[in-house]
Amino acid sequence: MTQSFRQDIVNDIDYLLVNSTNEFLLEYTPLSENDCYKLTSFTGGVGDALVCYKPTQNTKLFVDGRFHTQADLEVDLSKIDVVKLEIGQSQDEMICTMIEPHSTLGINTKKVSQKRLEFFETLLKEIDVKVVPVLSDTVAKTSELATIIDKSLTGLSLKEKCEKLKKPCLITNSEELSYLCNLREFNQDYAVKIDGKVLVLEDKVILFTDYKIPETDEFEVRELNEFYEFIKTINDVIYVDKSTISAYDYSVIKNKKDAKSIINEMKSVKTKEEIEHLKYCFSMTDKALMETRKFIEETPKVSEHDIDVELEKNFRKFGAKSLSFKSIIAKNKNAALPHYSENSTTEIVGDGDLVLIDCGAYYEGGLATDITRVFVKGEPTELHKKVYTTVLKMFLNAFNYQVVEGVTQGFEIDKFTREYLNNNSIDGFSFSHGLGHGIGVCVHEAPPNLSKNPVAKTPLKNSQCFTIEPGLYNENEFGIRLENSCYLENGVIKSFSNMCYEKKLVDYSMLTDVEKEWLSNFEVL
Repeated sequence: MTQSFRQDIVNDIDYLLVNSTNEFLLEYTPLSENDCYKLTSFTGGVGDALVCYKPTQNTKLFVDGRFHTQADLEVDLSKIDVVKLEIGQSQDEMICTMIEPHSTLGINTKKVSQKRLEFFETLLKEIDVKVVPVLSDTVAKTSELATIIDKSLTGLSLKEKCEKLKKPCLITNSEELSYLCNLREFNQDYAVKIDGKVLVLEDKVILFTDYKIPETDEFEVRELNEFYEFIKTINDVIYVDKSTISAYDYSVIKNKKDAKSIINEMKSVKTKEEIEHLKYCFSMTDKALMETRKFIEETPKVSEHDIDVELEKNFRKFGAKSLSFKSIIAKNKNAALPHYSENSTTEIVGDGDLVLIDCGAYYEGGLATDITRVFVKGEPTELHKKVYTTVLKMFLNAFNYQVVEGVTQGFEIDKFTREYLNNNSIDGFSFSHGLGHGIGVCVHEAPPNLSKNPVAKTPLKNSQCFTIEPGLYNENEFGIRLENSCYLENGVIKSFSNMCYEKKLVDYSMLTDVEKEWLSNFEVL
């Protein structure tokens, strides 16, 4: 696979950056559009590869802590070196260290942002490395029917959102486009975003897309393939965000100014209508997961796959239109892989086994839910209880962190939780990912963010929605992760979910009186 990919895409360069994103720069791209997957067979979705056109060098695959073990299991390690990034380590800086001086690096400028391209150009110029644009086929055309989300669920119309923009601008990020236009498409796997480009002018809004859009007077609709000719006719200044526009799209705009997009910030702060709708969505998510828990308890021999099928059936039963991501159903050691995705027919959950379920769905408002729970079939071991209760304590302390709205950063809550873990560590178990992420149109949004990542160094705001999901993992034993999706109200973190914790796995002797009181606010079965 690797060799044919190389010959098909490029010639006469020393290195090639192979992205996991498509031309709309999504975090999670369908595998059919994911060049990194085609090259490496890595299904994790987040990670890029560096092809080294030298006989003695393997391709390098760069992955963060969520995917360290998964990458080792999925790729051909005789041809691909897995570069395992530590928490807070910059992937792009690491990529640059792998490139020899006086060489050339090929980058598909339709699949990286202008900001990222400039980063590579600046850093690599110091060692006389030339960055060469490389283009490949664009995303296949679609004709799916989109849905316009009613203002009763969004709280703001397109016109009201555009009034906040105040400047002519081009939006090419699918999540920002879907938010701005109040559009969703529910027939795709694990996403509801609309791909396209939106040009916001002083007198009108034009959406370029191949999706079928219901009749509306809020914006004009044109086919996506008309965009590049049309943009050449625009002489007005167009504001663009280098971090979200592709380098190729940036290059074709005649008169442009750089400005940070405020749409990302706008969509992070939910309206009261969105908050109320999410409360309903999570109540339905809780019901789907509780019925699935009952199914696990009552079924003598049940596989990960069986649970997966039952879970989706229950989501649909309680009104879900689609899943917000591929559910993770992970027994014992499989749960030590934060993004395990096999959901095997041969992994049977039996007496004394743990099963981790990380799942979520979309409902009529097109906002994602996300929750993780761990259940035990039969009786747990003492180690099960110790690890589970430690993770529960991490969650409770993070959830009750004293937030000063507009001041406290997600970075601080992540740091506080890790410091707590350092004083309560368990040999062999590690916390290998960030504490939480924003939720909205996509199941992963930023801001807000709770991690060591620089993006988490932004103040939390009222009505922002985010997860708190500490976890402890040992690939030779098992993994425990507990996740609630939350929102900030008057500086207080509140949970959307009331889904129970597993009483059999809680060692109450490990909880302080304060932690017991905190836990009493959640339903415990």
